[in-house]
Amino acid sequence: MARYLTHNLSKGIGISAIALLLSACSGADSAQETTQTLRECDGCPDMVLIPGGSFEMGRDAGEPGRYDGPIRPVTIKTSFYLATTEVTHGQYSAFVKETGYEPVDSCFIFLGEGWGRADWANWESPGLPDAPQESDPVVCVSWDDATAYVDWLAKRTGQPYRLPTEAEWEYAARAGTTGDFPWGGGSNDGCAVANMYDMKGDEELPEYPWAHAECNDGFGAESPVASLEPNSFGLYDILGNVWEWTQDCYVLPYPEVGPRDGTAGEVEGDCERRTVRGGSWQTRPSRFAVAWRGRDAPAEGFGTFGLRVARSITAED
Repeated sequence: MARYLTHNLSKGIGISAIALLLSACSGADSAQETTQTLRECDGCPDMVLIPGGSFEMGRDAGEPGRYDGPIRPVTIKTSFYLATTEVTHGQYSAFVKETGYEPVDSCFIFLGEGWGRADWANWESPGLPDAPQESDPVVCVSWDDATAYVDWLAKRTGQPYRLPTEAEWEYAARAGTTGDFPWGGGSNDGCAVANMYDMKGDEELPEYPWAHAECNDGFGAESPVASLEPNSFGLYDILGNVWEWTQDCYVLPYPEVGPRDGTAGEVEGDCERRTVRGGSWQTRPSRFAVAWRGRDAPAEGFGTFGLRVARSITAED
């Protein structure tokens, strides 16, 4: 399988050496140094190397029944790759066409007074103002659909593609920053980097019963991926546009004794809800706090839920 590598940190340094170098870094400095990217096949997502490091996960805040803490130290010892954008409609369409996979055939969307299942809505027709374009993020995919996509990508490339863990996602979204919002300031200051429910959304789709952000990202609904500015890791739409499924089973609050190394939190037996992160074009501004956690049933599709893929480092890298 063809592999495409760009933006090497320096000539003559292999990926393994780069990974070790970046793993020794943490925080904002490492975010600025991460420039190693790869694309392993035609149609595969573009990936960027995220260096390992330590950070404080979570926050001592949240909504009733949705506490985002307790705060806990997490150390991600091994670098990993994360897609620079959310999986697009075109990329997901190629997966469905090649495999014959049948994604969830209904989707929860906002129906005027609240969320409800629309039997007519699906990933091809998610109930948006305009039909999905190739470069739009795919939505109305369940966690089961998301894992089917990354499993296919892993088989297609022979590489360990997967969903990011919740810790990896938050670490990458913070990109060395601290505080509630990685762009600094408050929820009204994020429109340069996050497609959220804002002034444009309120103008075009004013039926939502929550306040909009007092800024304008230029999009009333979902936007083509990479339409706004990336964070310092080179990640587009890590906050905003669509929610992103993670590997973790949702547990409230974070377990007092749980993974502190960046691995996924799981439970014995069936997992009733999986975690989503990042907010969407339809999301109220307060939920763009980087530690805010969403959760839903793994077999259900939602009109603002998509995915971003991760890839583990291997010995061959």
